[in-house]
Amino acid sequence: MSAGRISVVGIIQARMGSTRLPSKVLKTLAGRTVLGRVVRAAHESGALDKVIVATTVEDIDDEIVAECERLGVAAYRGPVDDVLSRFIGALDEHPADAVMRFSADNPLIDPEIVALACRVFRSVPGLDYLSTSIKRMLPLGMDVEIIDAATLRRISDIAEGFHRIHVTSYAYSNPDQFRVMGLTLPPDRSNLRLTVDTEDDWRLVEEAVAHFGDTSVSLQKMVEWLAANPEIAQINSHVEQKTLNQG
Repeated sequence: MSAGRISVVGIIQARMGSTRLPSKVLKTLAGRTVLGRVVRAAHESGALDKVIVATTVEDIDDEIVAECERLGVAAYRGPVDDVLSRFIGALDEHPADAVMRFSADNPLIDPEIVALACRVFRSVPGLDYLSTSIKRMLPLGMDVEIIDAATLRRISDIAEGFHRIHVTSYAYSNPDQFRVMGLTLPPDRSNLRLTVDTEDDWRLVEEAVAHFGDTSVSLQKMVEWLAANPEIAQINSHVEQKTLNQG
C-alpha cells in the first residue's frame, strides 16, 4: 500500500447472463436501473476514490457498457467465468491500494455501511481483507468487503476453480495466509434477503422501493419497515442462497 491515505476503488461486477433472473441488473426500480442504484450508493458513501463496473466481453453485455456511459461511470470488459481476472484487469486500468467489491444485484446496499467499512479498513495498517460476512449479521445484499490490491494480485496468481468466480473467497477461506478482519454489525438480521437473484427477491425489492422511493435507505430504516411488514419480509424467505462451489 502507498504511504498516507489508502486509496480504495469500488469495482461492481455486473452481467446480463444471470441464470435465475436474466437481465436483472438493468431492470428498473422507480425509474433507475438496479446497476444504477448500486453505482449511486457507492458514490453516496463518499469513501471511494473511483467506481468501475466490471462486465464481460459477451455481446449481451454491450447493454451494460451503454448504461455505464449513461451513468458516467467507467466500464471494464473481461472473462465471463473468471471474475477474478476481470477484477485484476479493472484494477490494472484504474490502480488503487485496495478494492471494495460490489455485486450489481444488491440495489438496497446502504452507503453508510460502505463508508464504515472503508474507515475501518483504512485505520488498520497491513490489513489484507475486511468483510461484514465472515460472521454475517447483515441482511443478504447489504454485506461489504474490501481487499488489499497486492493481496488480490497474489490471490489471482494461485486461486483456482470457484475461487476465480467469487474473487475474494481464497482470502477468507485461508485466514492462516492472510490478515483477515470481520466487521460485525449486530443485532443479527441475517435471516433477511435484500438481494436480487430470483423473481421473489425482485418482488420484495419492488415493494421496498415502492415504499421508500428512488433513494438510498439506511439499514436501520429498512429493517424497521420489514419488521412492521412481516408479510413482505416473508416473500422471499424460502429462497436458498447458492453455496460457494455452486458458482
